[in-house]
Amino acid sequence: MTDSLTPSPDSPDPRPVLVLGATGKTGRRVVRELRAAGVPVRAASRSGEVRFDWTDPAGWSGALDGASAVYLVAPDEGYEAVPEFTARAVRAGVGRFVALSGRGIEHVGPDFGQGMATAEEAVRASGVEWAVLRANNFNQNFDEDLWRGPLLDGRLALPIGDVPEPFVDADDVAAVAAALLTRTAHTDGVTEVSGPRPLTFDEAVKVMGRAAGREMAYVELTPAEYRAELSAAGLPEPAVRALDALFALHREGHTATVTDGVRQVLGREPLDFETYAERAAAAGAWR
Repeated sequence: MTDSLTPSPDSPDPRPVLVLGATGKTGRRVVRELRAAGVPVRAASRSGEVRFDWTDPAGWSGALDGASAVYLVAPDEGYEAVPEFTARAVRAGVGRFVALSGRGIEHVGPDFGQGMATAEEAVRASGVEWAVLRANNFNQNFDEDLWRGPLLDGRLALPIGDVPEPFVDADDVAAVAAALLTRTAHTDGVTEVSGPRPLTFDEAVKVMGRAAGREMAYVELTPAEYRAELSAAGLPEPAVRALDALFALHREGHTATVTDGVRQVLGREPLDFETYAERAAAAGAWR
């Protein structure tokens, strides 16, 4: 493992790193980390600096041409294209992949995470250097999307009980990804990243409520009640099944333990949830 984002001076690689999903939650942070370290970046997405669309294989060449490595964020839909993409990337000269995935992905069925699972399989089979980055739920799920609306309404209702989750900060995930993308003594394998301590969702909501100075309540639902609330909110059935499968995974405890992935790669501890909540509240996340 290494705590440096900068390639060794003995073998610098001037070619750009291709970051897919570059406008997304982790992608834009990976771009920022790499550029801060002086690494050339090709920031690609459907609406980013470099256009990339999983449904348009004819347009992949412009993103891949001359790239040294790829940060691979697979789509939830159309993930069948991922193996073809990785094969084309290798033919184009890409020598390293870092694929974003989720902890416990090996325990879920067909309703959740098939894009991540397909990306893992594709990079393993690529024949070049690879790393899989399996992350816990992001802190930023609470302030950027997904659960921000319910928190603003004062009620986050989920079917998780007292099973804890060591939420991980997206900045830490991006820093680990950047390090894995640029290291020269690379070891193939899986790196799991979490926050420094597990919290129940009820505990996390209390922390955020204190930081924001507003009433926030966690409400425990049965899986059936959760599915009914999602459907009543207008979510399509595939999305309902995906979220239901995600929380079934959490209830089984597959993501409940703390890992040392951040410390191993970066040589420091991951951001604690209290600091995240204070920073998010100060930035106006829950006003």
